[in-house]
Amino acid sequence: MDSFPDRAHVRLRSRVRGTFLCADEDGYGVSLTGSRESLNTAWQVHRAARGGAVCVLLLGAAYGRYLALLPSPAPAGHRGHRAVQAAYATLMQGDIAWDVYVAGGGDHVVLSHHGSTNRLRANGRYRRWLNRVSVQGGGNLSTMMHWVVEPIPLRSEPPDLPFPTPLPHVSFRMIVYVRADDLEHLNLDDRGMFMFGDRSVFQLRSALANQLQEEHYTDITLCVRAGTRGRFIPLVTDLPRNRSPLFIVVLTTGSPAALALRYPDVDVQ
Repeated sequence: MDSFPDRAHVRLRSRVRGTFLCADEDGYGVSLTGSRESLNTAWQVHRAARGGAVCVLLLGAAYGRYLALLPSPAPAGHRGHRAVQAAYATLMQGDIAWDVYVAGGGDHVVLSHHGSTNRLRANGRYRRWLNRVSVQGGGNLSTMMHWVVEPIPLRSEPPDLPFPTPLPHVSFRMIVYVRADDLEHLNLDDRGMFMFGDRSVFQLRSALANQLQEEHYTDITLCVRAGTRGRFIPLVTDLPRNRSPLFIVVLTTGSPAALALRYPDVDVQ
């Protein structure tokens, strides 16, 4: 557990494949990628109690969703069950909780779904095109279940938002938003919503500044929160490729709540 301090950012690199656990751009799937500098390979540690034990939850730094086990079978050619990105909606939610065990002489870890023998694994040892991550049960421990934990340092300043570029075939989605106070408290009775037909986070910030009648769009900082128990994650990348409603928490730039946000520096070698 020492490799997973609360609120730290980490990458998980497959011992065998040498590629990284990645939150897919559809906001749902989980796969392997060689793109080390991608924000989609950064995960924030969220430690939580489960039945008297402390578990690790892994929160994607791109879209704010949690690494989870889905009981349905993994895609064809992959072993075990599906690994997905999920919301954190209930206090003792089990699908997002993981136990951590040391493996490989202490240089690697195994992530076991809490209270079970289902373990997070890479695929494609020989068939390299099989790049989905899955969760496999049973007594046999494969090196495909071994992961190297790479800590990611923090940025001293928030990154600039990516400038909008034309994105073809973008569908509208519902944006639900609420303003948080300086201590991250939310008044959910004061929610607003509108339809947004773009994936650009830059354009979304401008649209929300207009909705809130802000003088300038830089006066607000956007966060995503997946589920009522999810943590705030600063939204600094374009929106996932789906039509699902997105819940946005709006902070005042420079407020204590905004200054407390953590930004992983994925460009550091």
